[in-house]
Amino acid sequence: MLFNLRSTAFNLQPFLEFTMSDNKLNILVLLRETNDPRPPAVVTSRGASISDRGLRRLPNPADLAALEEALLLKDTQKAHVTVLAIGPGRLDDTLRLAVSLGADRAIRFWDHGIEAGDAVADARVLARIIKILTPDLVFTGNRMLDRGDEPVPALAAAASGMPCIAAVVAFINGNNLVEAERKADRGARQIVKAATPCMLLFEEVRTPRYPSVDALAEALAAPVERWDLANIGLPFWETGAAGALLVAADYGVPRPDPTRVVTPDPSLPAFERILSLLSGGIKARSGTLHHLSVDDTAAALMRIFREEGLTAGGRS
Repeated sequence: MLFNLRSTAFNLQPFLEFTMSDNKLNILVLLRETNDPRPPAVVTSRGASISDRGLRRLPNPADLAALEEALLLKDTQKAHVTVLAIGPGRLDDTLRLAVSLGADRAIRFWDHGIEAGDAVADARVLARIIKILTPDLVFTGNRMLDRGDEPVPALAAAASGMPCIAAVVAFINGNNLVEAERKADRGARQIVKAATPCMLLFEEVRTPRYPSVDALAEALAAPVERWDLANIGLPFWETGAAGALLVAADYGVPRPDPTRVVTPDPSLPAFERILSLLSGGIKARSGTLHHLSVDDTAAALMRIFREEGLTAGGRS
């Protein structure tokens, strides 16, 4: 049987291009938003005041540092960078910022079924997305700016069966092997090696690059893929409040008929009125003071002792 080599090569060209593109290093970067710790102060001619619009939200700085690490691999090793955000529509701005910096693909996952979940329920969603995208490396920040450590990425890595290296300050990517330098206790440094696929949680050591004006303009029209629970095939009872291990605790409500407090007598001195308020309206036991001589006091005490049966001559 004879083959036309020219026609065969022509027909295999799209497949070869697809195979070559698949051989690229595939990196998934998780981007999250955080509350700006700086108060939204407004300075006017009358002075400074706090805006009533609440705190500002901004991309987590450590996540942007992780994105910069991925973009450096794209520049040096022709890696394919996918950015992922889990949250409402306002995160599209963060994803388009990443596209303007050089990301190749943007995905935003959101579903009302993931609301009110704990870290375990959220990790199930992230683990399922990682299983679908099958990245070689997963990058994100080691800490959140407003609340510190977040266990979701590490739990998702454990659920996906991949190693997770935290507090990474530098790393070297090899053939099916990652060598990372991470922070250790008391300012020490530790070299860790792990096989790929691997998740790395970066410290805020890289300064993100600035996008050009043309890149920002082009990113405004960049497509952002929108995924939900139906796209990843995850049942709703494994996410959100239904899939949370830490259920909401019981809470109490105010009594419908609170205890009434007696209003102090206005004729009393101020000090006694204050004591009456502090006691909740409960009056102290009243007593009688007797001013007697020594002999009369002794006789009165003996009479009380006999009436109470405390002496031999008293009642039995």
